[in-house]
Amino acid sequence: MFRKMRRFKQELSREDCEKLLCAATSGVLAVDGDDGYPYAVPLNYYYEDGTLIFHTAQDGHKMDALARNPKASFCVIARDDIVPEKYTSYFESVIAFGHVRKIEELDEKRMWFEKLAAKYSPDQVEGRAHEVERMLNIVCLLALDIEHLSGKESIELTRNRPQA
Repeated sequence: MFRKMRRFKQELSREDCEKLLCAATSGVLAVDGDDGYPYAVPLNYYYEDGTLIFHTAQDGHKMDALARNPKASFCVIARDDIVPEKYTSYFESVIAFGHVRKIEELDEKRMWFEKLAAKYSPDQVEGRAHEVERMLNIVCLLALDIEHLSGKESIELTRNRPQA
């Protein structure tokens, strides 16, 4: 169903992909937009155990697109070091594919919202708890349950990896 990577020697392991997802802070969600055009939107996120969590407004272009077709991809560029003298960049990126669902159940929503907030405000425990309670019934949380995960790094980084 999902294509094999053409440059398979540069493919990252699932473990490396998950490390990058945990470390990075933003990515781009791509959905089936209006009139056959893809719609891609940058988002902050939280990753855990095969699930990506996003917060968003209750309505809008993204929500309309997902209501029509819940399939989506999410791309994270975790590294992009430009090396001008070599006409290249040293990069690491991950793409996750899956179905997006709206988190409706209040306890599940609170759990994910707290984890998302903790990622971006780790030292603000009291303020974070207050904000989660204040926004819990307003914010929309989406979960992308990953069906396929693919990661790639530049050939220069592959060549410099320690051999097992």
